[in-house]
Amino acid sequence: MKKRTWFAAAGTVLVIGITGLLYWQSRPQNASRPAVSQTTNALKFKAVREDLANIVEVKGKSSYQKETYINAPFGAYVAAWSVKDGSQVAKGDVLFRLDDTELRNEIAQLQANAKKQEMDIRLSQFQEKTGIADADTEGITETDAKKRFAASESRKMQNEITQVTLEHTRSQLAEKTKKLQAAGFAAPENGIFLFEGTKEPKSVKDNERIGKIVDLTKLQLICNVGEYDLFRIKEGMDVEVRVDALKDVKLKGKVERLSKFAKAGTGSSSESSNTTAAQFEVTISLEPNERLIAGLSLTASIQTDKKSGALVVPTLTINRDKDDYYVMVEAADGSLEKRIVKIGLETPEKTEVLSGLNEGESVMLQ
Repeated sequence: MKKRTWFAAAGTVLVIGITGLLYWQSRPQNASRPAVSQTTNALKFKAVREDLANIVEVKGKSSYQKETYINAPFGAYVAAWSVKDGSQVAKGDVLFRLDDTELRNEIAQLQANAKKQEMDIRLSQFQEKTGIADADTEGITETDAKKRFAASESRKMQNEITQVTLEHTRSQLAEKTKKLQAAGFAAPENGIFLFEGTKEPKSVKDNERIGKIVDLTKLQLICNVGEYDLFRIKEGMDVEVRVDALKDVKLKGKVERLSKFAKAGTGSSSESSNTTAAQFEVTISLEPNERLIAGLSLTASIQTDKKSGALVVPTLTINRDKDDYYVMVEAADGSLEKRIVKIGLETPEKTEVLSGLNEGESVMLQ
C-alpha cells in the first residue's frame, strides 16, 4: 500500500515538472525579442558609393544604310546579262542589255507621225494665208464670205488639234528615246548587286524591280523604343552592339536618327483607339565589319546617363508614399527607422540617393 502511494506521488511530481519546463521554454525571454525578429527576417544592404550608369537595351536586325533599286527601263526580252548575283559592280558598269527592236520600231513610228503632223500644220498655215490673200483681191458675195470664214475657223481649230497632238508625240518620242539609251543599263552606284527574285530573268516588264545595289561598308540597326526611353536617348550617343549569333563579335555604333512619330498601331490618340504603349523608331549606324551582313539579329546597349561616386542602394529598397520616397534604416539598437530620402539617377537594379542617407548606413528590404 505504501509502495503504491509512493509511485503515485512520484508520477504527480514528474507531470508537474514537465509542465513547468514546457511553460518556461515557451514564454518570451525578454521584451526586445519582437524587434530582433523584425530585423533578422529582413534583407540588409549598405549604402555605398560607386559609379552608376543607366543603359537602354534594344534589339533589332541589321540592314543596309544605302540600297539603290534597279528597275527595268522598259519591257523587253533580256539580250544579255553582264552581272551575277552578289558580284561587285562599279558605277557605269553595264549590268544587262535589253532587246530594243520593238522600242526602235515604236520610235520610228512616232518620228513618222511627228513629221506628218508638222507638215499638216504648215499646210494649214499656207491655206490660211492663201485664203486671206484671195479675199483681199477678189470681190465675193456675202454667202461666199461666210463659207470662207467657216473654212478658216475650221482650219484654225484643226491646226490647234494637230499642234497638241504633235506636242504629245514629241513627248512620247523623247521618253522612248531616253529608254532606248538605257537598253544597255549601267550601274548608278558602286556596290554589290543582288537580284530581287528570279536570277537572270529572260524578260522584264516596264519598271519591273530587277534587283538592288547595296553598300556593304554601311550597315545600320533599326529598332524600337518606348516613350520613356525615347526622351533619354539623344542623337550622336555611342552604342555598343552585340551580334546574337556571333558571341565574340562586338561592334560600335552611333545613334543617327530618332523618329518623332509613333509607329502605326501603337500609342493612343483617342479613348476608342489602340491603348498599347507607343513605340518609336531609332536608327543606329554600325561600324564596318567583314562578318556583318544584313538580316542578323543584334542587341544594342545605349548608355544614357552616368554618375561617378554616387551614393546608391538597391532600387527594391526604395519605397514611395504619395510624393515622398523613403527607406527603412537599421538603427543602432537594431530597430527600424523610416527615413525620407531624395533620389537621383534610377536604374532597374540601383538608385542614387541624393539626401537623407549616409554612406555605410544599412537599409532593409522586408
